[in-house]
Amino acid sequence: MTMTIDARGRSCPEPVLMTRNALASKDKSYEVLVDNPTAVQNVTRFARKSGYDISVAEQAGTYRLTLTRR
Repeated sequence: MTMTIDARGRSCPEPVLMTRNALASKDKSYEVLVDNPTAVQNVTRFARKSGYDISVAEQAGTYRLTLTRR
């Protein structure tokens, strides 16, 4: 099962902190929703350092980051 973190409308560092807290559950995959490019960059950087592969898709101003444990 994939955990979803909805960080839309949040400014950094809050999306990264929300992601960090969710990663503590040790699920295999996560979906992070953000609505600004800075959050995409920061969450991507954090996820990669934490051992996750990441893919990003954008639709109508919402970025969907899919994190999968390596």
